[in-house]
Amino acid sequence: MSIIHLPRRVDQGRCHVAPGRSSTVCVLDVGTTKIACLIARLRPGQEAELLAGRTHAIEVIGYGYQQSRGVKSGTVIDLDKAESAIRRAVDAAEQMAGVTIESLIVTQTAGRLASEAFGAKVDLDTGTVREADIRRVLAASGRHQIKDGRTALHALPIGYTLDGQDGIRDPRGMVGDVLGVDVNLVTSDRSAQDNLALAINRCHLDVDGIVATPYASGLASLVDDEGELGAVCVDIGGGTSSIAIFADGNLVHVDAIAIGGHHVTMDIAHCLSIRVDEAERLKTLQGSAIAATRDERDTITIHPVGEEDGSAPQSIPRLTLNTIIRPRVDEILELIRDRLVASGFSGRIGRRVVMTGGGSQLTGLTDVARHVFGRPVRLGRPLGVKGLPIAARGAAFSAVIGLLIYPQLAPASLFEAQGNSTGYFARMGRWLRESF
Repeated sequence: MSIIHLPRRVDQGRCHVAPGRSSTVCVLDVGTTKIACLIARLRPGQEAELLAGRTHAIEVIGYGYQQSRGVKSGTVIDLDKAESAIRRAVDAAEQMAGVTIESLIVTQTAGRLASEAFGAKVDLDTGTVREADIRRVLAASGRHQIKDGRTALHALPIGYTLDGQDGIRDPRGMVGDVLGVDVNLVTSDRSAQDNLALAINRCHLDVDGIVATPYASGLASLVDDEGELGAVCVDIGGGTSSIAIFADGNLVHVDAIAIGGHHVTMDIAHCLSIRVDEAERLKTLQGSAIAATRDERDTITIHPVGEEDGSAPQSIPRLTLNTIIRPRVDEILELIRDRLVASGFSGRIGRRVVMTGGGSQLTGLTDVARHVFGRPVRLGRPLGVKGLPIAARGAAFSAVIGLLIYPQLAPASLFEAQGNSTGYFARMGRWLRESF
């Protein structure tokens, strides 16, 4: 009789690194095409030395990278293969850093990421907002009901109200009768989160926190006042594309679609009848989302599946390759645009669209995105981190580097939203079911 190992319960509060303390943090990005692990030292720094919104200087001391196995569109589909790939990535980072880790923070893209906005209110006993009143209103919002089969990733206060007056960031000490809070609740399918945690637990590692991939990418890629003024971070990964919308310095919306750069690769492999690894190479080195006049004259060499290596190569115009790429790029960007419009926040992001993730590095993609979105678009790369190997300094590593920034901001996730059942015994029963 086999033993079923259930994932241990995740406590997001364990991520937090106090502003005045140093810490060693391990993070893991489990994607469709790659699994990356970083170990870094976080040291308190002077405000003038750090990027906006950060309290610690970050120095990477360990790095591990593996081709992803057992993962499709961010979802674990083969526990054994996923576990093996995660083990190898973590082992490489541990050996480089010279430390042994017991827990880590991980990204999540799968599980139909979605945002839900809601609010809660409490009456003020003294007419002045105290710390205890803020805890009460957050506790009241924590009783929000989550749909069956869904689980909370983040529950982030995005603003307070006082007697109906909104836009208040910190109400402490202010005078009023009714205190309210507006919350952005980010949820995913419970099974996707549980299977991701289970694959990690099988490596004898605890999960300190799970962070939505676009949120992590935004933390690494947005610069200066972009988050304050309003911006959207679009992360195009291998199997998924996701968006995170920031306004007034807060994450206000998250969404995702199950289509990404790997779908472009598969289109090339199918249409040209070549191996997937050759299709990926052609896309990266020769492909473009925009066809140019010279593409009709330039030729590239391919080796169709079934032919022996080095024999019977074929030459095709580069235009043929780019004609395959463009329709899928248009589909991805148009779906993202439609999700932005449906979010209701498209008017708050101004003219700031930041593209990141491995799929965003396709030649010409940002030019096509400018046309589709009708806004200026820039390619976002992670900033403000020392010790990164050259291979990990590009947009493909924004999410995993964002995880190193997240512990400095973790206190913003101040409560855990509850499921459909409430009350002490119901919560205790749920904890027992999830933990054993």
